[in-house]
This record gives sequence, structure tokens and C-alpha cells, in this order.
Amino acid sequence: MRFSLLVSSPPADSYGSDPALQFARAVVRSEHELHRVFFYGDGVFHGSALAVVPRDRPDTAEQWAALAAEHQVDLVLCSASATRRGVLDRDEAERRAHPAASAHAAFALSGLGQLADTYLLGDRIVTFGGTR
Repeated sequence: MRFSLLVSSPPADSYGSDPALQFARAVVRSEHELHRVFFYGDGVFHGSALAVVPRDRPDTAEQWAALAAEHQVDLVLCSASATRRGVLDRDEAERRAHPAASAHAAFALSGLGQLADTYLLGDRIVTFGGTR
């Protein structure tokens, strides 16, 4: 079975963030496939390379990046949500004449068309967090 995840809770929200990562790890350990993780709303903060993580919390951007690298999983930040929150990849920063990119290199910015594609290509979409 092919799973995709929709994460809309920020990294600091342990009720949506931690379970999403735990579920993703469980999927890749199983016989199932984790196709894509789409970060929407405040969930795009998972892809920020500028986040300052408290010592008692893991760096979720690095955890997602490691999972994606090891298991060839797409990590997609909703471009509208990300730009509104100042999470820009190199191309978007350049297009907006912004002085620097702030998105972690393991995450790609894309529009809601990518989310629609996720729904079409996946067998199951599992949502973590509320919609904001």
C-alpha cells in the first residue's frame, strides 16, 4: 500500500508533529511505501533551516531529511504557506529578491497541484494536525 502524509501542525506541536514522524518511520519499516509528505499551513515550519531547536527537542527538519534520504521520500512544502511564513527555497528567494533562502535543502516548495497529485497517486492519505 502506498501512503502519503499531510502535516499541518508545527514542529513544536507534539500532538501532530511527533506522531507524523513516528507514523512515517513505521510505514518505511513495513512492507508499505511512503510516497510523499506534504507540509501545509504551520506544518511548513518543519522545513525551516533557520529554526533554533531547544536542546531537549530533536531537530525535526534533520529527522525528516534523514528519513527522506534513506527511503527516497518526497518532502514538499506548500509554496503559498511557506512564503507567507518566510520559508523560502533558493529559487523563491531569488524570484522575490530576498537576501537568503531559509528552507532546508531536503524540502521542495510546490503548489497545491502537488497535493492533488499526492491524492491521486496514493492509496491512503493520513493527516496530522489541524488545518490553519
